[in-house]
Amino acid sequence: MITSSIYVTVKICQFLQVGIGVSANFFLLLFHIFMLLLDHRPKPTDLIICHLSFVHVMKLFTGLFLLSAEVLGSLNSINDFECKALFCMGRVTRSLSICTTCLLSVIQVITISPSTSWLARFKYKCTKHIFHSFLILWFLSLSLSSNCIIYSVASFNVTQTDLLNVSKYCSLSPMDPIIRGLILTLTIARDVYFVGLMVLSSSYMVILLTRHQRCCQHLHSTSFSRASPENRATQTVLLLVSFFVVVYWIDIITSLSSTVLWNYDPVILDFQKLLSNVYATVSALVLN
Repeated sequence: MITSSIYVTVKICQFLQVGIGVSANFFLLLFHIFMLLLDHRPKPTDLIICHLSFVHVMKLFTGLFLLSAEVLGSLNSINDFECKALFCMGRVTRSLSICTTCLLSVIQVITISPSTSWLARFKYKCTKHIFHSFLILWFLSLSLSSNCIIYSVASFNVTQTDLLNVSKYCSLSPMDPIIRGLILTLTIARDVYFVGLMVLSSSYMVILLTRHQRCCQHLHSTSFSRASPENRATQTVLLLVSFFVVVYWIDIITSLSSTVLWNYDPVILDFQKLLSNVYATVSALVLN
């Protein structure tokens, strides 16, 4: 009885999280599309936030489909093709979420950097090359997630006992240790690079904000000084990046330990599903 009530509570929390996340990201996407249509010179950050919210909508809908199949579907409700597509989409959108958040952090640093900084030369090139950046991020994410097409299978279609269950109906079939090690190494290298770049850009933003606040204290009374729109946007990105780094490391430790041990505990799996979608939900609420 206790176990079933916990299961129901977790599933309700997952549905609520996905529902709030989809609504918030969809509103964020429409708002920034509206801003882009009104503005003749769109800001790079608006384009990036549009892309980030679109990625998160896809990620949350993928999670919603799997969650609905698990709660409402029958044993043969998901076939091999759907398993491959959903699992691959989940990996691709996770990767794009990391890369796009990093891009948002870097572009925000360039935007607020003073004219004397070496970063100032990139200010007018941001909008011109932003779509090229999206293409590179999509190519990188798709190429490192292509193995999902080969190794993901519907659980009811196979009789193997050494599958790694990634959901109730989808599993990963065993792969060669060398291939698994290579994929893990490339994935970790990519993630460490983008998360490291996020941390560096965030640290530089903190330095710039600190300098700006010191200048304001000399020019104005602290009781009347207000943060500029650029500073408020920077603080929002800093909050977003800090939250992302914490969630990412918890998620990567859980994923790596389960993949290396080739065993997913059902409780850990449900916890990871909640964790993997929490950033997509919170980021939309923070950026709105």
